[in-house]
Amino acid sequence: MKNLFALALTALLLLAAACDPNTNKTAANGFLMPEVDDVVMYQVNPRVFAPQNSLKAVTARLDSIADLGVNVIWIMPIYPIGEEKSKNSPYSVKNYTAIAPEFGTIDDLKALVDSCHRRGIGVILDWVANHSAWDNEWLKQHPEWYTQDSLGNIIYPPGTDWTDVADFNYGNADMRRAMREAMLFWVDSVGIDGFRCDVADQVPADFWKGCIDSLRTKAQPRKLLMLAEGNNPDNFAAGFDMNYAWSFMGAIAQVFERDTTVKVLYATDSAERAVMPEGKQKMRFTTNHDESTKKTPPALYGNLRGSMAAFVATTMLHGGMMLYGSQEVGYPNPISFFQYVPVDWNANPDIRSEYKRLIGIYNAHPALRGKGALKTYDAGDDAMIFERSIGDDRVLVLVNLRNHDVSVNVPEDKQVKQLMDLTTEQPASLGAEVTLKPYEYRLLKVEN
Repeated sequence: MKNLFALALTALLLLAAACDPNTNKTAANGFLMPEVDDVVMYQVNPRVFAPQNSLKAVTARLDSIADLGVNVIWIMPIYPIGEEKSKNSPYSVKNYTAIAPEFGTIDDLKALVDSCHRRGIGVILDWVANHSAWDNEWLKQHPEWYTQDSLGNIIYPPGTDWTDVADFNYGNADMRRAMREAMLFWVDSVGIDGFRCDVADQVPADFWKGCIDSLRTKAQPRKLLMLAEGNNPDNFAAGFDMNYAWSFMGAIAQVFERDTTVKVLYATDSAERAVMPEGKQKMRFTTNHDESTKKTPPALYGNLRGSMAAFVATTMLHGGMMLYGSQEVGYPNPISFFQYVPVDWNANPDIRSEYKRLIGIYNAHPALRGKGALKTYDAGDDAMIFERSIGDDRVLVLVNLRNHDVSVNVPEDKQVKQLMDLTTEQPASLGAEVTLKPYEYRLLKVEN
């Protein structure tokens, strides 16, 4: 009888779980968001996918995106764009709970999210909480929700040239509530997996804290990923999982553009990590939509080979890997996100294969991600040698950041070791000195 009672009780519990609305909040097909240290992000700029119906165009390319090995996509703003004082920027939001016809419909977004989940990819939306378009209904109905000068005129964000947007007044509790409810709409009605929050440092941290707590409660039992476009340690106390490694991006640009010593990269990495709590992560990137508006990686880092060396140095040092859509095909020219820019997705197949191989190595070796220990070696001013390790997983990284041969002394404890070249999957060894060709890198698994 006890066994029969136990079976009946189990069946009732399962039935209750099936009827529990919270159970339905688990993403489709058993999808679970990766841990923050395991995130490999791909930034989607819809305006490089199609001039119209770009959400459908992104969905059509998902197999190719998934094939790279990414597990989260961040979609730039897809909301209706303001027409008053317009620059056609997607960061000028006219309506926070709608989608611009240029990009598609909410059903298109739902289909994209579902297709991503079936491929093991999470979806985060870009959120613009600092300002809105001048013709946003909120401004017309609630001018007190916006920052005003001494004469009562609503202003654009101070210290910027963002004349196409109006600055929010976070001293207004009703505005805060409306902003939070708008974010909750996308979590609840579409099932997205988090947000990348634009200019997060300009929005009060206490707003983020309350908002993120509400979002996580609403999403339970699903897990959300919250990324701050900011560099402030307060982002983490406010509940963000990741923020930007802006300092590292600036440092590696100096290495390439000003011939600065590579040692600045170790110092910058250490400074960024020193203020980062356990369980959080910096997003490391060699370009994004802002940077590629000025220079794409082949231009910023010398050439295609330089762009690959920079990617290795940036993402293998302490994790937080991000790829900007178009980067994988080595797109050479600046990409304005204010307009459609056609990208040839079949260009430079060798570069795409190389990114796929590097992401595959990164995914296969926990040592290369956030929790791995870092040991650095002095290789002079032009190259880096460092080892990442966690448990028995140990990877030695050598990378030349100059467009000429560089000879480096191999650490004594790495000489005559049994190694495996992870890019060729062939046995390898190192003597006392190795010469790296221009922008050459080597990823070596230490076998003993």
